Amino acid sequence: MPSPASQVPFRLCAGVALLALSAMASAQYEEVVVDAEPVTAGIYLLTGRGGNIGLSVGEDATFIIDDQYAPLTDKIVAAIGAITDRPVDFVLNTHWHGDHSGGNENFGQAGALILAHDNVHKRMATGQSMATGREVPPAPAAALPVVTFNDTLTLHINGQSIRGLHVHNAHTDGDTIVYFPQANVLHMGDTFFNGMYPFIDRSSGGHIDGMIAAAARALALADEGTKIIPGHGPLADRADLERYHAMLAAIRGRVAALMAEGRTLEEIQAEKPTADFDASVNADGFIKPDRLVGFIYDSLAE
Repeated sequence: MPSPASQVPFRLCAGVALLALSAMASAQYEEVVVDAEPVTAGIYLLTGRGGNIGLSVGEDATFIIDDQYAPLTDKIVAAIGAITDRPVDFVLNTHWHGDHSGGNENFGQAGALILAHDNVHKRMATGQSMATGREVPPAPAAALPVVTFNDTLTLHINGQSIRGLHVHNAHTDGDTIVYFPQANVLHMGDTFFNGMYPFIDRSSGGHIDGMIAAAARALALADEGTKIIPGHGPLADRADLERYHAMLAAIRGRVAALMAEGRTLEEIQAEKPTADFDASVNADGFIKPDRLVGFIYDSLAE
């Protein structure tokens, strides 16, 4: 067993390493710029780092959809403050992941009412083991949704009947797409990754069939004039979502056909079932083609 004296250098090194990591993390967020892009009258898209934020402002309330990471709250508040003097009254989380709900505690402590699907509360309250191997501890009480719903939720604010619609087992088991019928705007959370392959969180109940069904449900609501805010990627329209839906359905069909032949995951990945789509998306992004095929294979093998 090492003597206490011999442990001192290790403890010092560990402490210095932790401080260095903390400084790197702080610098990472310090460089982030939160921008607000008008979508239509009274509705904005806020981008920074993490999931896209939807913002509705008006005489009744300031309402945001998702809130990115906790260290970005001040920047998000500043961006909103440049649009309205009213503080954030409501936060609706599209799902539980930290890049969409990390600011909950800050906004909750500031007085915002947090809303989400029932399963978002369950997962945040209990902590989660991600398929990536990352352990996420239970969220503090102030970060938890105060109002939850099972299927649909409607907020009558700012001249809008804002509808939260649960879509089953898509990106996770707690996804909500948010529809502004009067403004003809949709926020799809991570059921839509615009210009990239999607992350399907199998450890949180995500499934390829649910992703395809979520896109189909949104298409049933949308017309050629609908503005669509994806969970990640630029502002989109119905044509973008149609291409995304068709892409997922095509790749799913190819993987299913190869599975029916008895092919292994590795053999299916070697067939490159995404190849004709790779040039039209950021195939070198967060989710690589082989990883998407793995999500689909795992979904269908369930």
